[in-house]
Amino acid sequence: MEHKAGLRERKKNATWELLRKTALELFEESGFEDVSVAEIAAAAEVSKATVFNYFPSKEDLVIGGMKHHTGDAARIVRERPTGQTPHEVLCGHYLHLLERRAPQVGLSDSPVFLRVQRLLIATPSLLIKAMDYRRQSAVLLAEALMEEGHTPLTSRLVASQLLHTQHILVEGNVRRILAGDPVEEIHAAAVEAAEHAFGLLEHGIGDLMRRETPPPPPDASYGPDGCRVDYLHHVESEVGAAAEQVLAEPVDDMLQTLTDPGRR
Repeated sequence: MEHKAGLRERKKNATWELLRKTALELFEESGFEDVSVAEIAAAAEVSKATVFNYFPSKEDLVIGGMKHHTGDAARIVRERPTGQTPHEVLCGHYLHLLERRAPQVGLSDSPVFLRVQRLLIATPSLLIKAMDYRRQSAVLLAEALMEEGHTPLTSRLVASQLLHTQHILVEGNVRRILAGDPVEEIHAAAVEAAEHAFGLLEHGIGDLMRRETPPPPPDASYGPDGCRVDYLHHVESEVGAAAEQVLAEPVDDMLQTLTDPGRR
């Protein structure tokens, strides 16, 4: 029985890898939006239902792993030792992942990781999905903080600041990885950046970046409400031009029928 279970598990893993590899190749060749799940199934020689059994959505074929980590920050904070702050435990965990050169912190040069990151950057729908996973992470973290008795406002502010800080750090690592910088070279800079970023959260912004020199003159193209002075003029011009174009074009037969009772 154990042998059969092990064989089944290996077969499932092999199918999962085949489907993802096939999908990534097709996405790279034709673009994520222009490849259907049916085409992926045909290329992998499986049914469309099989693809959905392993990957509930097309996005999951690229970034499905992200949703398995949406609860990580909440779990780590919830399980932190007595006397430790959310900032301290998440900073420590992030540095631990950097030490392991983990993909979650953007410190991986594996071919699959690089392919996924390139697709992510090139595909707006994937970026939106990734942003939603980060939003879910912040919601779960805020809920964990509220469970401890903190107010909803404070919990959401802290969760958002912690996770967005981490996102900016990861984004910087990924940018350097895609530029071809060696992982070991990035690691040292990534540790320094993390200590600086989490240090700002720990000690607060305070007087950092207080202006010491006179500001430049105000931009005259903006009014006191922050809108461009010529914004309304542009809108009126665009609407007028669009109306003139419609009136100048030949009348569609269907529109003519609807507006001319004599032709009904």
